[in-house]
Amino acid sequence: MMIRRFFSLTVLLLLTLGVPAGAGQGNMRLDSLFQALHSTADAAYAESVEEHIWDFWLEHPDPVMVRDMRAGVLSLNGDDYESALHAFDAVVARDPSYAEGWNKRAAAHYMLGDYRAAMLDLRHTLSLEPRHFGALVELGLVYLALGDERPALRAFDAALKINPHLNRVRVQAEAIRHRIAGTDL
Repeated sequence: MMIRRFFSLTVLLLLTLGVPAGAGQGNMRLDSLFQALHSTADAAYAESVEEHIWDFWLEHPDPVMVRDMRAGVLSLNGDDYESALHAFDAVVARDPSYAEGWNKRAAAHYMLGDYRAAMLDLRHTLSLEPRHFGALVELGLVYLALGDERPALRAFDAALKINPHLNRVRVQAEAIRHRIAGTDL
């Protein structure tokens, strides 16, 4: 239940409802944002950079997509996971190259307990945007839900390599590392 709560809070923190039109994961400014995220030691600046990255990921030039994403996010935040899944199904059907649509659909699958479907959608997200630290965190949470700590740790470590400012993820990764070290003795 704690993992599910952490996942839900992560989704709530990382979502914004205002999705302007734009280039999404293909935006050229993302490279400089990822570079800044990785190189800064300033937590407030890192948080601002992370918010800009999420803004770019959420962007889409199609107003129908914006509407469906907004509906899905509202449903997800309202714990109506079936409606969220329906909205995100429409998003990925309309634009299969939109990484954030797959990522949000994975969140709905996860909350419905369909970990296999969540994992497939997260892998698709990462194939479209390999730097999607949010999808890597979610993948780690899926592995934890399945009771498989080693791949969860690999996913968390990969997310931290991209975004070293994910402090809750770092704490969780260290706890897993300690448990694994204890079982290897």
